[in-house]
Amino acid sequence: MKTTLKLEELVMLLLGIYVFGFLYYEWWWFLVLFLTPDLGMIGYAINSRAGAFLYNLFHHKGLAIMIYLVGFFFLIPVLQLIGVIIFSHSSFDRMLGHGLKYEKGFHYTHLGSIGKVKKEDAQLS
Repeated sequence: MKTTLKLEELVMLLLGIYVFGFLYYEWWWFLVLFLTPDLGMIGYAINSRAGAFLYNLFHHKGLAIMIYLVGFFFLIPVLQLIGVIIFSHSSFDRMLGHGLKYEKGFHYTHLGSIGKVKKEDAQLS
């Protein structure tokens, strides 16, 4: 099942790259902006709750699609770009096993725990 989910995310990443090809931006924009959704991790400087909220906001595929569609229907290319970047980046992250975050901490995602989990946190689970 894990392999199937990773392949699904790979296909979505490729879809994002494909859709980017229809935008009127040079390809280097995709490469430069690809990691910008990770700026959502700045919220973890405040606390886990703010971090999870911002990270999830910047990695939400449904929101990415809505932003893209608003840009498409109202002919706002920058919104299309933002939507494609968020969608593609989120697919890439999920392909690597990084899911949406729980308020419990950065290492706790909807796809399971990632990285090193503190012993006291592991005992609470």
